[in-house]
Amino acid sequence: MTDVLLVDRTDGMATITLNRPQSMNSLSVELKQAFLETLLDIASDASVRAVVITGAGRGFCVGQDLREHQELLAAHDPSPLRTVIEHYNPIVTALVEMPKPVVAAVNGMAAGAGAGIAFAADFRIASQSAGFLMAFANVGLSLDTGTSWTLPRLVGYARAMALSLLADPISADAALEMGLVNAVVEPERVLAAASELAARLATGPTAAYAAIKASLRYGATSTLADALAKEAELQLRAGATEDHRIGVAAFVAKQKPAFVGR
Repeated sequence: MTDVLLVDRTDGMATITLNRPQSMNSLSVELKQAFLETLLDIASDASVRAVVITGAGRGFCVGQDLREHQELLAAHDPSPLRTVIEHYNPIVTALVEMPKPVVAAVNGMAAGAGAGIAFAADFRIASQSAGFLMAFANVGLSLDTGTSWTLPRLVGYARAMALSLLADPISADAALEMGLVNAVVEPERVLAAASELAARLATGPTAAYAAIKASLRYGATSTLADALAKEAELQLRAGATEDHRIGVAAFVAKQKPAFVGR
């Protein structure tokens, strides 16, 4: 594994650390490729039942590495303009469709594509010193990294429009008030708090979690009839799992279920 990205797999959890602290974990081509490959690998790893994403040093991720971007533009290299299709779109798809819960431990600033990565997680635990910035307009760009899809779902259309056009930084407390994050904790506690949540999720019914995530994604853009049909399809799938049998037996016996994740 390249050192721009660190991965630790322990006790059913995978902790992914964006590891370019000297640039606030800005997204170079190398980091984007490593991140995408790791997400796809973790998605298919049955031993991993929950995922934590965080950043090394003071920042979570400030988005595109603009120094690298500028150098490539100056060299008339067309690759910077393909990064949305080649990197950001598949990264967000892998996060949103990850068949296990994803927790973002937002330890510092999350800007641009970095904010998009955090928004694509299922939970966001933020440090008191963290912040968010929809930085795209500040460099003359439109939205990417799924923010046009995730941000309105988190905070509503009107607020998403204001945050995107004005591109003002958002404090952790303001993010909590508007529903961008699930909790705000002391800086020294952010990774521990995210890991505690992920550890709890890692002992849950992993296949059911995957079905719940798929059901909510589908229901957000479907008719009632289609959503009901999808619920029936996913419920049949979940009902055939070992965890369903374990959960029912534990309920009847008035015991805590010991889910196995399948």
